[in-house]
Amino acid sequence: MPVFRSALCALLVLLCANCFANKIINISSPDVRIKFTISTDQAGLFYEVSYKNTVMVDKSRLNISFKEGGSFNHDLFISPVKMEHLTEDYQLITGKTSKVHSDCNSVVIPVSELSGTKRNLNIEVRVFNDGAAFRYVIPKQGDLAMVNVTDEINTFNLTQNPQVTALLRMNYTTSHEGIYTKVKLKDLKADTLMDMPALFEFPNGNYMAITEAALLDYAGMYLIKHNGLLESRLSPLPKQPDIKVKAILPHSSPWRVIMISDRVGAFIESNILTSLSPPCRVKDVSWIKPGKTTFPWWNGNAIPDTSFAPGNNYDTQMYYVNWCAKYGIEYHSVVEYGLHEWYVNDGAGFQPGPNADPTRAVPGLDMQQVCDSAAKRGVGIRFWVHWAALYLKLDAAFTQYEKWGVKGLMCDFMDRDDQEMVNMQTEILEKAAQHKLHIQFHGAYKPTGLSRTYPNEFTREGTLNYENDKWNDIVTPDADINIPFTRMLAGSTDYHLGGFHAANAKTFKVHYTRPYVLGTRCHMMAMYVVLENTLGMVCDAPDDYIGQPGFEFLQQVPTTWDETKVLSAKVGKYVAIARRKGTDWYIGAITDHDAQNLPVKLDFLAAGNYKAEVYSDAGDVEQYPDHLIKEINEVNNATMLNIQLSSGGGQVIHISLKQ
Repeated sequence: MPVFRSALCALLVLLCANCFANKIINISSPDVRIKFTISTDQAGLFYEVSYKNTVMVDKSRLNISFKEGGSFNHDLFISPVKMEHLTEDYQLITGKTSKVHSDCNSVVIPVSELSGTKRNLNIEVRVFNDGAAFRYVIPKQGDLAMVNVTDEINTFNLTQNPQVTALLRMNYTTSHEGIYTKVKLKDLKADTLMDMPALFEFPNGNYMAITEAALLDYAGMYLIKHNGLLESRLSPLPKQPDIKVKAILPHSSPWRVIMISDRVGAFIESNILTSLSPPCRVKDVSWIKPGKTTFPWWNGNAIPDTSFAPGNNYDTQMYYVNWCAKYGIEYHSVVEYGLHEWYVNDGAGFQPGPNADPTRAVPGLDMQQVCDSAAKRGVGIRFWVHWAALYLKLDAAFTQYEKWGVKGLMCDFMDRDDQEMVNMQTEILEKAAQHKLHIQFHGAYKPTGLSRTYPNEFTREGTLNYENDKWNDIVTPDADINIPFTRMLAGSTDYHLGGFHAANAKTFKVHYTRPYVLGTRCHMMAMYVVLENTLGMVCDAPDDYIGQPGFEFLQQVPTTWDETKVLSAKVGKYVAIARRKGTDWYIGAITDHDAQNLPVKLDFLAAGNYKAEVYSDAGDVEQYPDHLIKEINEVNNATMLNIQLSSGGGQVIHISLKQ
């Protein structure tokens, strides 16, 4: 009898092992360098990711839980699947490239519970040459019309103890602004929220970034190290923290994206987030016009001596409008004067009071007159509005803005990414498109590729930037250099560009009006190319640009691109990026506090001879950070450049076909 029992147990173990073996799904990238494996065991679903035959994500959990039935991790069965090779060619109105060829292998994996509530769930996986992504798809089933997601605690069991570069947050109510932390994963403080994208440098020379794509009708995701493992966390609903997502079925989570390469510049070039997002939902896009804008709040509403009283009035706005018209700046932003918004508001500190009304300008400011006069000069008017004041009167406000002829607006102080806020932002974008308005979100979460879906979303903040120069000195070149490798991987990055009062650590002073900026002037100019930013600000005082070396570059530089190439990059140290618009190329390079000499090949140029306008740090920038040297050289695709960057410096180059 004992012998029979032992044989029976051995047979059951063998059958169970074969059962689990049959549940292994392997999917590779088109170039077969990235491999994603998904399977089940007694604890539920798990996955692994390898790159060039090296495991980068060891056995990790896919773990979603519902109020209706608890965790989806018991007695699971994977049904047969069909692999697909997906290719797509699409165009982008804004972003790092205008034409995208998307190529990936895809699979939808049906998973069902064999006991208990017997729920069904699909896991969709797509693997590209530059990353892998997965998401949960909750189908309709039985009488279940909706579900409440209580948790989505996916794990990311990263091997090799990589170096982490990430923005740490105290809680889910955040403007997503701060200094990035650099630390080995094992030394990362436990149970602290990490914003995304987060970058991971592996000791074998490989790189990984984790973020999300297509955040629609769901909660934003964060990372956290818990019990030694990297895990995901969802932003909870306000006043209902036990519920993260209320989902009407069928419903999909955003894509959980793992970007992978042996070249960190590949992440900056990648279009994986837009490729994972829905196609454009705006039928008529002819009115969408990217460009640069003033932002007078930053410079303190500076104007020269005038014959009129400055303030929230027609004459002050027209001073900026006339300057824009003369120098080719597409938009003027109407914000405030004397710390009072342009619109009626009885609140304090820009916060909406009980009678805030963004459909009505303050007395003395005829907004119809401003918009009409600006239109005659070829300049678009855009507004700053507190989101909470706007949202209460959304339809009325957008109707009024369209009537006035407003072209777009900044929605500020959003500071949340729970499902409720995510849906409000989607509603703002959809209704703005109906009224031909572009949107700039401030105090807002990261982009997730939806500039493809709603191309009237021009840019987002979600990063510590030069607005801080008005009250502190923490936004240094050392802080700037982290952004291309982290936040910018998600998309357009607003940064209050255009400060022309350059300073170093010795000469910097806090000025609320006409602020100083830390780094050389060439560093500031290069940020227009280094950053992806559809609505670049030119936010210093207008008279501080006139006749100044380098201003002509700010007038010329585009804000959307046909092609992007990273020429040289070292995380946290330096980056040189080339971006093409038509037949012209623009190169921007910045460094941290260390001077650099970067050899760069121009072999990406088409055949022919080109003129290169080169703006470089002058030899005396340590004493005079605003000083630069402009040279005009002849180059071609055989030219090797030596980009020389001073401490906190930069270089910009405009390359055009020689006539």
